[in-house]
Amino acid sequence: MSRAADIGIDLVERLDRVLPQTQCGQCGFAGCRPYAEAMARGEAGIDRCPPGGDAGARALAKILDVAPQPFDRTRGEHKPPIVALVIEEDCIGCTKCIQACPVDAIVGGSKRMHTVIEPLCTGCELCVPACPVDCIVMVGA
Repeated sequence: MSRAADIGIDLVERLDRVLPQTQCGQCGFAGCRPYAEAMARGEAGIDRCPPGGDAGARALAKILDVAPQPFDRTRGEHKPPIVALVIEEDCIGCTKCIQACPVDAIVGGSKRMHTVIEPLCTGCELCVPACPVDCIVMVGA
């Protein structure tokens, strides 16, 4: 029997669809899918996703048929949707932001200015600390 069958692929799919797909890692997992798998196995609680907020935690609780609870504020804050913006004049083309982006929303070449493909950006903010020249800012989506 496969690992997916062991944990119930339908349950994992349902949980993953409710998660915000920011792939930010604030939950302690490498992305939304691994977090959904851990919840399906009973290895993680419903309260670990700041981007999903309290509403997301309630939706996860309903799917898992467990008591609802607020998201764990120690993991981060719930924010309105945001996206990254590269300040072009300051970009040195180091590619560190490209390497940090879990959804390939940043494009550019070595020693060339980079840019964010806004519809692909999930607002995870992982590119911000990766930038050595602080040329990435987060703006409202």
